[in-house]
Amino acid sequence: MMMKLEWSRSAACLDLDPELFFPISLQGPGQSQVERAKAVCRSCPVREPCLDYAITSGQTHGVWGGTDPEQRRALIPR
Repeated sequence: MMMKLEWSRSAACLDLDPELFFPISLQGPGQSQVERAKAVCRSCPVREPCLDYAITSGQTHGVWGGTDPEQRRALIPR
């Protein structure tokens, strides 16, 4: 099943290095990278569909919709 990602064409991160959103670690130096990525997301017009995509497609790595993996796990109903 292919999910339509048309919203991604309007993403604030579209022209940025994707590696910013996929730090090696969420601790240490990676923490400042996560904060920089989340700052980009805060001004993004498609933050909600991005977060919805990350949750529904089970993204377990990276910053999506202004959230890190731990924050997304907390949003998933058990």
